[in-house]
Amino acid sequence: MKKNFLFKTSIAGMLVFSALAPVGLAHDALDETGLIKGDRTYYDDLAVPQMKGSKNLKHLYEAAAPEMNVVREDGKQNSFADVYSHKGFAYVGTHTRNGGNGGVRVLDLKDPSNPKEVAVFAHNDIPGTWHEKVIVKSVNTADFKGDLAVVSVQQLNRNNPDSKGGFLLYDVTDPYQPQKLGFWEVTKQTTGTHELYLTMQGNRALVLAASPYADYYSHGKARDFQVVDVSNPTEPTTLWQFDPRSVPEVGTDFNGYHWDSPDGKTRPVFNHSVIADNNGRYAYVSMWDLGTVIFDLKNPEKPVYLGRTEFATDQQGSAHSAALAKGDTILIETREVYQPLKSGFEAAFGYTRIFDIRDKTNPVLLSEFKTDLTTDIPEDAPPTYATFSNTVHDPKVHGNTLYLSYYAGGVIAVDITNPSEPTEIGRYTPESANVWGVFVDKNFVLASDMGSGLKVLLKNNGNGNKSNRILE
Repeated sequence: MKKNFLFKTSIAGMLVFSALAPVGLAHDALDETGLIKGDRTYYDDLAVPQMKGSKNLKHLYEAAAPEMNVVREDGKQNSFADVYSHKGFAYVGTHTRNGGNGGVRVLDLKDPSNPKEVAVFAHNDIPGTWHEKVIVKSVNTADFKGDLAVVSVQQLNRNNPDSKGGFLLYDVTDPYQPQKLGFWEVTKQTTGTHELYLTMQGNRALVLAASPYADYYSHGKARDFQVVDVSNPTEPTTLWQFDPRSVPEVGTDFNGYHWDSPDGKTRPVFNHSVIADNNGRYAYVSMWDLGTVIFDLKNPEKPVYLGRTEFATDQQGSAHSAALAKGDTILIETREVYQPLKSGFEAAFGYTRIFDIRDKTNPVLLSEFKTDLTTDIPEDAPPTYATFSNTVHDPKVHGNTLYLSYYAGGVIAVDITNPSEPTEIGRYTPESANVWGVFVDKNFVLASDMGSGLKVLLKNNGNGNKSNRILE
């Protein structure tokens, strides 16, 4: 009888990051220049635990980890960010290493075990920017019919007169030859659009934009959450912006960033991410410590606030991203807590919460999914201990399986057949893992590693000899 080591990965080794300059990545710090995205800082004397052992999810194996081509003229490589798939092509965003400007990388997955990089776009459009998020969907409007890509654009330095933030729109009907269509700019004062979502609403195409700190930097002239009509991608038009003061519990106790919440704590509030259901009827906005805020989007010029998730007094909010399950009756909320020893809160990295949202005015917490990573905090960790290793990041759902990207934890698969009792069923942890995003297609699971780029996971169909990474 074979021993099944598939789920019994253990911490058995240490991953040490090289000394780097502070990298702005997450989300709730203030300094003399204003709001920055987090300052996760690495030092060569800070050892970070890495998951070792199985590189597999149940019934999946690593089929490919292609070397990503260097596309910059200076010969330097960028780091990588999120990943999306559409019609057999992978779209990989890029992060800030070596000054950003990495654009979006396109890989042909016709042979998933041998992906071919076929194009790069958005890398030379706006200097001093980076391009984390890309969404690609088929669009059919009076002005455009084809495959449309929207790409988030964030400034490395908002004081750079040559840069600007917002999102780009590209025609990728022919993925080998992407064509630029338009650009939507958020207020110059902010860093730009961090995450976004593209949805069709009848014959209308909408982009939902998460532009963190726009409210704060512009003193309310622009907001963190915008609904933009891109039916004509060459002329994107802002339809509506969300003022958090319209939420009853917030009111005037909000200065564009901090909120004096009812639990007596001063909490950060900004829009990190947003998704919609398949028909563009409802928007789910990850507003950090305000929770996941739900809107009726059926009239995109006048969305209606419905409700939001709430947190226990000892929980850092950190509502980072969301996904839907069970016919859109279940909401998955991931919380990116990268400072697990923050004063006044539980000692824990970020974990996942699952809600019943059949009544969208009153989300009901069903369960919290935690792993061995959640409380794996070194005894001698400083109060501001912050690493890539142990917080959950992004969620994706396929059927009754939830896939979570977990930085150095790789990808974790969770059975949510019963959302009240989520159960881990497998992990995939590549070498020197730093997994930013995960995407689920009917034929494969994609992961994006910040250091090495795309990973392709395929079904092994019971063939234990398919890869030496399969342990059963």
